[in-house]
Amino acid sequence: MDYQGMVIRPPSEALSIILQVTLGCSHNACTFCGTYREKPFALKSWEQIEADIAFAGRYCKRQHTLFLADGDVLALPHADIMRILEAIRHQVPWVRRISSYASSRNLAAKSDEELRQYREHGLQRLYLGLESGHDPTLKAIAKGTDSAAMIAAAQRLHQADIALSVSCILGIASAADSQAHALATAQVLNRMEPQYIGVLTLMLLENTPLYRRYREGRFILPSQKELLMELRTMVEHLDLPRCLFSANHPSNYLSLNGRLPKDREEMLALIDQAIEGTIGLRHELQRAL
Repeated sequence: MDYQGMVIRPPSEALSIILQVTLGCSHNACTFCGTYREKPFALKSWEQIEADIAFAGRYCKRQHTLFLADGDVLALPHADIMRILEAIRHQVPWVRRISSYASSRNLAAKSDEELRQYREHGLQRLYLGLESGHDPTLKAIAKGTDSAAMIAAAQRLHQADIALSVSCILGIASAADSQAHALATAQVLNRMEPQYIGVLTLMLLENTPLYRRYREGRFILPSQKELLMELRTMVEHLDLPRCLFSANHPSNYLSLNGRLPKDREEMLALIDQAIEGTIGLRHELQRAL
């Protein structure tokens, strides 16, 4: 397999075939993200993509899920996406699920029929970075979208029968808007109705605009207790019929997993213990992206 630069994937794709078909992120402007700062967005050569798919067909027969990297494969033209999905279906036919990152902007550019075709060709799950449901925060972090566009994208994915996993970031709104961010995020998630929610905690990276704002005193990172209070507010106000909620990313101080609504009270009790200081939390040196 050919991997160029840093390649990331969701925690739930740890056992998947990672097929890098694009380089970078089509947006690449979020103030908190340093992953693709030095990697302009581009489609890798077809020769390399086809060679990697052939490699997977020969050597990855024990892996039954596949993740398309890098940042947003759906920024590609429809014909290119279909060519990739067709090649996977013919050369790696045992793969039962294909996944990728997505953005509301690039989903909006796809027709309902195009999304339906992706689903028919194996694209069964998309990971959407909501980060926050608080529109002033989305604007401040240069997300390039708003909560209404996120909700619309989610609804179209449901119509196409593509499973949706949404990520949110504790601390992204600064200490001043900590609770407003948490409440608005829960409210937007309720309207998006994702099957999966993944919560991370902000870690400031030196190569990002947000880190520079922090160093200049223009961004105040919430305290550990405030971050836990954000998490509590989010869980308390989620009203979803069925959802797998995870806050087990290594960036989090408290690891949390459960099914909503079944495990809500148990998760809230655990968060309360963390706020009260009666259970141990992940040490700062143990946190990672």
